[in-house]
Amino acid sequence: MKRITILGATGSIGGSTADVLLRHADAFQVHALVGHRNHVRMLEMAHALQPERVVMTDSDAAAALKGHLPQGVKLGDSMDDALAAATDSSVDIVLAAMVGAVGLPAALAAVNAGKRVALANKECLVTAGRLFMQAAKKSGAQVIPVDSEHAAVHQCLAGHDSGSIRQVILTASGGPFRDRDPATMEDITPEEAVAHPNWDMGAKISVDSATMMNKALELIEARWLFDLEPEKLSAIIHPQSIMHSMVEYTDGSVVAQLAEPDMRGPIAYALQMHPRLASGIPFLNLAAHGQLTFQSVDVARFPAMRLVAAVLQGGDSLAIALNAANETANQAFRERRLGFMDIVRVVERVLESSEDVSVQSLDEVWSRDRESRSLAKSFIQTFGG
Repeated sequence: MKRITILGATGSIGGSTADVLLRHADAFQVHALVGHRNHVRMLEMAHALQPERVVMTDSDAAAALKGHLPQGVKLGDSMDDALAAATDSSVDIVLAAMVGAVGLPAALAAVNAGKRVALANKECLVTAGRLFMQAAKKSGAQVIPVDSEHAAVHQCLAGHDSGSIRQVILTASGGPFRDRDPATMEDITPEEAVAHPNWDMGAKISVDSATMMNKALELIEARWLFDLEPEKLSAIIHPQSIMHSMVEYTDGSVVAQLAEPDMRGPIAYALQMHPRLASGIPFLNLAAHGQLTFQSVDVARFPAMRLVAAVLQGGDSLAIALNAANETANQAFRERRLGFMDIVRVVERVLESSEDVSVQSLDEVWSRDRESRSLAKSFIQTFGG
């Protein structure tokens, strides 16, 4: 029986992971559930999954759980407790689904401990991709992507020579504004931006999808995850979200992975590839869908995709700046302190003010992250008034 720790257990990925685990209770045992503030959801998860430990990195949330967890469940209330849950010697798999750069320390600790890391936190690779994958190589950790696009690429690459790759093509839904007149996008509200047409995601990621910054981050992630040159990475809009990604090979062949849009599929794949697990997602009926359509990315509507081309060609510091500035601007938009199109404008200004260098340590990652967030806040004042 495999033992698992779930980082970010109270989010949408954590919920989908719980669904898969409950279908295979004879194969997996939950060692720890780690969350931040949502103690109500954590209590539900704890009763459903019966972990040995629960960690809430917000002390008030942890206090709210005291005396309410199932009997025998130990309670932690700090990031140190989260790190311990990710590196415990009895744990085989760590599902890393904390949102944002805050999820990097625990995920990296799991990698350094040689765990199988089911990675749903793209910021780990965006902000510290070189260091993260170097650590995995050194420790022997397996890093298996949970993002639907990267899980698709992982499957499309299986059994193929990496030297034969001509292009990796990530698909994007285009979010709620893929067909919207660019002239009207200045007026987009947070409520409109979080209403994703295909996926049930958290607010931050939904806004990233609406700006297509999510896809920009995924291209950076793919660079490190699959050790690819930037010129071999591209994206295409596919509104139905049935074809999750493609790999084109030098002989002209294109291998694609298709499935209904449901995160339980890539989660099940990351937990166990051989043999595959029943995930609970509906089986794909292409005749019922009728047609799959594709369109190129319009950078006038989605300027984040213009920015990422330069970031991919640059040093690690630019990716850190892009991510930090986007997290800061995204939050400001959701708090109505910044306009929708100003999110990418703030990121661009931060990039223009950032050094283009390789990063050599995690301390430097945090230093540049803090600097970029500070710059973003100053530019938000300019744009948001």
